[in-house]
Amino acid sequence: MVSVLTDNSYGKSSVRLMKVTRLPDRHDLKEVCVNIQFEGEFEKVYTKGDNSNVLPTDTMKNTVYAIAKDHPLRSIEEFGLTLSNHFLLNNPDVLKVTIELIENLWNRISVSAAAPELHPWSFSGGGNEKRNSIVTRTRTAVSIRSGIQDLLILKTSGSAFKGYMKDKYTTLKETDDRIFATNAEIRWTYTREDLDFNVYYQKIRQALLETFAKQDSRSVQHTLYAMGESALAACVDVSEISLTMPNKHCILVDFSPFGVQNKNEIFVPTSEPHGLISGTVKRK
Repeated sequence: MVSVLTDNSYGKSSVRLMKVTRLPDRHDLKEVCVNIQFEGEFEKVYTKGDNSNVLPTDTMKNTVYAIAKDHPLRSIEEFGLTLSNHFLLNNPDVLKVTIELIENLWNRISVSAAAPELHPWSFSGGGNEKRNSIVTRTRTAVSIRSGIQDLLILKTSGSAFKGYMKDKYTTLKETDDRIFATNAEIRWTYTREDLDFNVYYQKIRQALLETFAKQDSRSVQHTLYAMGESALAACVDVSEISLTMPNKHCILVDFSPFGVQNKNEIFVPTSEPHGLISGTVKRK
């Protein structure tokens, strides 16, 4: 039997890093999980057991920590660009490096009820929401795809669903006013690498949230497209944005057996089953 190795990759996953940048007036905090993958000329490693061109994955882990020490780590995108460049320059048989970065968000604690005053070195967790980025670098190009995962958003009005197709199995009732809840995952693609990624991240996130809140939604699909449009309008250096929005149903409790009317007040939040809607919005 003749066999060939078609695709291969290797790397280090779940390299967890926390960095404290100690400035004169405050401390900045970053917590990031880094995944690294190499693709390249590694056939002999698999077919002959020759490890001579293999960078150990333990070295990859150590490299993350060593570069983080001197890197300002202002944004995960900048850190990913630096890491990918380092690995490609120092490993001649690597043709492509993929760096995935997932940032756990921390917020400064407010220590004054009278006026906004943020403590310089105390933080509270940002919940399940995370910022992420995938930096992919080859010998000729680099791409940056960043986003938000576990963006939990909900509104109690301004959402309808009616006029849909019905058949003999349809039991869902049309509604002009329902709870709209989703735990969204959003990814967008930058067109350049010389950007202030923190500013762009905040602009995109704010555009997404404002559109979700203000739009008179006719469906999850309707809102998904509007959110994508608003993000592209907010940032000219983003070429496309993809959104995945599970429809987290909140079921109105039936009070009719008790002779009481439920005026859109009491619901049962459900996690499964749920609708799953996704789409990508690109510039023309």
